[in-house]
Amino acid sequence: MTTSRSYRYFDFIMAGFVTVLLTSNIASSAKIIDWGVSLPLIGLALAFDAGTLLFPISYIFGDVLTEVYGYAASRRVIWAGFAMAGLMGFTLWLVARMPGEAAWQQTTGQAAYDAVLGGVSRGGILIASIVAYFCGEFSNSFVLAKMKVWTGGRFLWSRTIGSTLVGEGVDSVIFVAIACAFGVFPWSVALSIIVANYIFKVGIEALFTPLTYRVVAALKKAEHEDYFDVNTDFNPFKLPA
Repeated sequence: MTTSRSYRYFDFIMAGFVTVLLTSNIASSAKIIDWGVSLPLIGLALAFDAGTLLFPISYIFGDVLTEVYGYAASRRVIWAGFAMAGLMGFTLWLVARMPGEAAWQQTTGQAAYDAVLGGVSRGGILIASIVAYFCGEFSNSFVLAKMKVWTGGRFLWSRTIGSTLVGEGVDSVIFVAIACAFGVFPWSVALSIIVANYIFKVGIEALFTPLTYRVVAALKKAEHEDYFDVNTDFNPFKLPA
């Protein structure tokens, strides 16, 4: 993708990607879900943070971006999400430190705010989210871009699922490890959250593969673009696309 070219739907995809990222970050700090189901044989409980319900969609957005517009375009969007996540965390941190109105203190209270939204702005969850997001998304985009060149643009399913296996694995391990290290989650549920997150996220990617095919095909036709990252600089810190 080059900055000189204008696309009809790129901005909408970026907006959707960032919205999914921010919403899932809030949900992650708000609740851990346990369906009361354990994996066969090993008996590991399938408990996961609530953000897992939505976060896999960001990887589908990432797949679509890289597949249609290329790695450089995906890099721009990943950095946009990175900046907005930082802004959200700072805003919630600042609001938490401002004095609350008297009636609000009686009906809701600072403790309730800190319990739900405070986690997003606390160092542990914010660092865990940003580092895991950065590493996972770039891993996903890099693998998909390379596989597209290797496969000559064929077998889209292998790229979307293969890149997700890598990206979601990196994301889940880093996020949970850092969050537990900062005391956001207890270490006793770390393995359960990692395994449950990974299975759920990869499962969502596989389940949405037919829809991904339709969206990718429609975008390639509408945008007249099907980018191959043959001579791409994959440095994640190179911001200009």
